Amino acid sequence: MKRSFIGFLVWILFWGSLSPALSGEKKASQDPYESLRLFSQVLELVEENYVKEVPTRDLIYGAIQGMLSNLDPHSSFLKPDDYKELQIETRGSFTGIGIEITIRDGVLTVVAPIEGTPAWKAGLKPGDKIIKINGKPTKGMSLIEAVKLLRGPKGTKVTISIFREGFKELKDITLVRDVIPIKSVRYRMLEPGYGYVRISSFQEKTASELRKALKELEKEGLKGLILDLRNNPGGLLDAAVEVADEFLEEGLIVYTKGRRKDQNFKFEARPNKDKHAYPLVVLVNAGSASASEIVAGALQDHHRAVILGTKTFGKGSVQTIIPLPDGSAVRLTTAQYYTPSGRSIQAEGIEPDLEIPEIKPECLRKHPAIREKDLKGHLENPDQHKEKTGPEARDLLAEDFQLREALKVLKSLENLTRIKY
Repeated sequence: MKRSFIGFLVWILFWGSLSPALSGEKKASQDPYESLRLFSQVLELVEENYVKEVPTRDLIYGAIQGMLSNLDPHSSFLKPDDYKELQIETRGSFTGIGIEITIRDGVLTVVAPIEGTPAWKAGLKPGDKIIKINGKPTKGMSLIEAVKLLRGPKGTKVTISIFREGFKELKDITLVRDVIPIKSVRYRMLEPGYGYVRISSFQEKTASELRKALKELEKEGLKGLILDLRNNPGGLLDAAVEVADEFLEEGLIVYTKGRRKDQNFKFEARPNKDKHAYPLVVLVNAGSASASEIVAGALQDHHRAVILGTKTFGKGSVQTIIPLPDGSAVRLTTAQYYTPSGRSIQAEGIEPDLEIPEIKPECLRKHPAIREKDLKGHLENPDQHKEKTGPEARDLLAEDFQLREALKVLKSLENLTRIKY
């Protein structure tokens, strides 16, 4: 990777760096020992009197899950198997159907399908409500439980029952699970001189994949580039910083503020060996979240790119994965991030420089997009490779209104002075 940010990675932070906060910071009005005594009493009552025997670990895990679920939508408890899956997902691949999901108004809801996956090919759309999985109702089901049901061995089938605005009844869709590779960067030439790069998520190899894509496109001669971050749910902060840095030569990229001083970080751009001296348009929409918003916000504040599309999701918080001794982990919201100009986009989102709507079927157009502010308990704002299959570039442009408009804007940028490149 271009640089290593020692001591800070969104997914990994040594337990020792946070444990003092868990034991040392106490409010004068609360006695944690009294609360723990109450907890132990309830635990004992359940163990001795509940209608059937329940393993103590299950009770403890359930209590931890309940505690974290009361904080915000992004804090959660990961059992050992869940933590292993998360590590695999951010580094290599997993087997499943290929969708990003969330819980909205108590209903399991699709944020975005991952390109090229069974879910994508079956036509699942952002906003689809998953009412059942293999006949099991999802009401009251946690995200972790849903993920376990959706994932499984390659070649096995899973049936989901979805409801979409405009449907009169549930629709059953049977999907065949497949290996979902982490192909975070795809690219192609749209027209001679005008390139297109799509980043679908921010993973460990995203920055290196981006550099490889840019080299290939630049060999053909680039007059301008479209960077597509639509329906990109985020990922690793390090990867987002490196992607933004690839297009910036100096200045602040993002900074974080937490409750503790050691959760405050600043990430600065550094001069690049390879200069990308051409205009840039960044495509965003309601599915662009977290790390995507870091990139868009940094490039917008530095006037390096025109941000085009619709308002982003608005997730301005940082989650840290804290491993625990038994192989489980806590995913805890530990900080909020700010764009170079000091903007927090928590529950607000990034406003595009040019708002261009997405052209959708009528039934989808009526359905409101899911954003951070719609999630119950959200934090308030404090102030690899070129596609070998699929449509040709002309077909891609014909089907994608926002992309067509982005290309028009990109072609006009050489005559403008606002954009720095």
